[in-house]
Order: sequence, then structure tokens, then C-alpha cells
Amino acid sequence: MELWSMDEHRVGLKPVIRRVWALKGHRPVIRVQQRYTWLSIYGFVHPESGSTHWLLLPTVNLDVFTIALAHFAKAVGAGKDKEIVLVLDRAGWHSSQALTIPDGIHLVFLPPYSPELQPAEHLWPLTNEALANRWFETLDELQEVQAQSCVTIQDDLAQTRTRTLFHWWPTSCS
Repeated sequence: MELWSMDEHRVGLKPVIRRVWALKGHRPVIRVQQRYTWLSIYGFVHPESGSTHWLLLPTVNLDVFTIALAHFAKAVGAGKDKEIVLVLDRAGWHSSQALTIPDGIHLVFLPPYSPELQPAEHLWPLTNEALANRWFETLDELQEVQAQSCVTIQDDLAQTRTRTLFHWWPTSCS
């Protein structure tokens, strides 16, 4: 049995604005889009190992979450021989009676309004880093950069483990 955490995050053409160093007397200029076009990042993390699984999808809703859950279950080999306990928040589409939960996946919900308890919540500053102060003409450009960012995060198990393995998080589920 493995204990994973999952959350969604929305990024868009309106950039993440960060402070930057500049010469005294020079004000940095950051180009921004005025369009509200979004991409949803589905992030799954196994805090004990630092392993992550990412999906970049157009929105968050019951149908898309069902697809994401099925994709995740297949990717980690969940089923009769491998049980996954997945910790998530209480978004409506996570707990809908219409949700199809794949074999081997067991959903556990955090208390309401408690993002600080969600290990996956600590992935979003990492995903935002690649987008900070950058201008994207299209959502496809943003998606390409975000996909590369997810691969980079996926390869850095130690950093992910440091950010998501809370001292109280259960380890070595059996």
C-alpha cells in the first residue's frame, strides 16, 4: 500500500509576477497578457519517495478528474495487487457520487479548508517558478514550458520529498 497526495492548480496567460533585481533608477517592465485563458495542472505526489505524476489538462471538473484518476491509477499500477490511498481536498468533483474510482485507489479527504495539510499544495511554488515574469502568446507555449517544468520537478526526488514529506505524514504503509 502506498500513500499519495493529489491537488489541482490553475495557471494561465496572465503571468506569475515576481520581484526582480534591477539597477538603481531603472524600473523593470514585465509584459503581461490581458486574456484569462487557463491550464489546469493535476499533481500527484508520493511524499515518502518524492515521486510525482503530472497531468496538464484544460479544466477541472468531474469528467476530467475521472480521466486523471484513471490515468494515474494505470501509471502507478494500482489494482488488485497494489493499493493506493490518495489524500485530497474536498472539491466537489473529488467526492461526487458519479465519480468512477479505479480499482486499487482509495480516496481519503482532508478536513475542510485545510490546504496546509495537503502535501501536493507545496508543489505549486515549484511549478510557478518556470512561469514567473514570462509572457506567453498562446496556451500551447505555456503548456510546453509547464510540461518541461514538471519533468524537472519529477527528476528531483530529494527536493520534492523535502517539500512534501511532513513530519507527521505516515510512512511505510503496509
